[in-house]
Amino acid sequence: MTKSGREIVEILEAFDLTRCAHSAAQLVGVDEKTVVRYVAIRDEGGDPFSRSRRPRVTDPFVDKIEELVEKSQARIRADVVHQRLTAMGFTGNERSTRRAVAEAKAAWKAGRRRSYRPWSPEPGMWIQFDWGAGPVIAGRRTSLFCAWLSWSRFRVVLPVWDQTLPTLVSCLDATLRRIGGAPTYVLTDNAKTVTVEHVAGVAIRHPEIVAAGRHYGCKVETCEPFDPESKGGVEATVKVAKADLVPTSANLAPAYGSFAELEDACFDWCERVNNRVHRETRAIPAVRLVEERRHLHVLPTQPHAVALGEERLVNDDQTVSFGSVRYSTPPGHVATKVWCRVAGDELVIVGRTRAGLAEIARHRLSTPGNPSIVDTHYPHHPGGNLPRPPRPRPRTCEEAAFLELGEGAHRWLIEAGAAGAVRVRAKMRKAVELAAALDRQQVDHALGLAAIAGRFDDGDLVSILDHLATAAPPTDVVFVDESHSVQPGTGPWEGFGS
Repeated sequence: MTKSGREIVEILEAFDLTRCAHSAAQLVGVDEKTVVRYVAIRDEGGDPFSRSRRPRVTDPFVDKIEELVEKSQARIRADVVHQRLTAMGFTGNERSTRRAVAEAKAAWKAGRRRSYRPWSPEPGMWIQFDWGAGPVIAGRRTSLFCAWLSWSRFRVVLPVWDQTLPTLVSCLDATLRRIGGAPTYVLTDNAKTVTVEHVAGVAIRHPEIVAAGRHYGCKVETCEPFDPESKGGVEATVKVAKADLVPTSANLAPAYGSFAELEDACFDWCERVNNRVHRETRAIPAVRLVEERRHLHVLPTQPHAVALGEERLVNDDQTVSFGSVRYSTPPGHVATKVWCRVAGDELVIVGRTRAGLAEIARHRLSTPGNPSIVDTHYPHHPGGNLPRPPRPRPRTCEEAAFLELGEGAHRWLIEAGAAGAVRVRAKMRKAVELAAALDRQQVDHALGLAAIAGRFDDGDLVSILDHLATAAPPTDVVFVDESHSVQPGTGPWEGFGS
């Protein structure tokens, strides 16, 4: 039986003490031959603590396993190897095959491992970005835009709804403005928004991303396809951000109730990681960023047009169509071009104003068939979908004379038309005559009361005027409360029977 490390040390110590195998065996309670064997291994320069390899059932098939691993360049699966060995008479189980295949693959890769040269980034030279899968909010999946400034190790994480080109340039603009400048190179992978295709191994850039790079003074570079090691800094940022921000069964983080909560969580995460000591640089990234800003290019005042979103033309009804949904815009932008982009769960509309490009409207995202119309965008139109009240517009001198009486006359005409009153023009002339003979404001007040009460007969206006002249104002009414009640009292019964 193979002895443990502690037992071997005790055997050698006993022999060194007694210089006799028989005596040492009696001291430690082992066989004399065991003492002789371990002492001989030590004296020959061997390792007494190494264990001899036991014969394995896969030993007769080691050459075949190594051959299959070599031909497949270590890509063959162990279950496939086990099937081939079984056909050759192998009687062992699949576990033994997996152990042998794993050792063969490790030996094959040992001499073919990729070597890396340490990368020493310069200040203001590189920024890397990549995408990560974000949490699900209200049944909709989000994405995390992760950027990493190589020298200062400053990180920026922005949540978005999609990974389209306008969203990408918008995130890049927001990132550069947060770090306070633009580096020389922007490194990312070969997404379709950056690389259109590869010709003879050469990446063909998307023309819009090239134009955006020129706008900010950066050159867009891409890594080797399927080679995450070439941008390991941002890959680590994506990994850590997903582990901290995406709720899983491992971190037990609560789900986000809204997109705004995810934005706040990303901002807090960036503040936390950028203000603690980095493990490699032993410095705070936010402090190093102050130094690196001196090496960054100055950003243009206006963002790139693609960052503003997709271009739309404002229709005659002051609306734009985005995602098969109509959204309203303020007055003054009909037949002009605007830009629409999604920011969280809102649609941001940017247009040209006297001060330049500026946000002119913001809507909550809607669904097809449910247009988003803001009433304040139509100040000369009543809001809602109810019937519009008519607006009296005089066309004759008589109509103008009647409507000049005041608001009560306007109300009376509208209500009389809705009630189907007869001889309306004659009653209007009568009201003008009464206004000339009596108080003009009193007649207008009476017309308003008639409209409220629905009294449009021939003598109703005169009756109301007589009442206003002799009775109390209509505002002096008695409200029924605890001190005024129409319930008959019991006062007359107080003296009954006395």
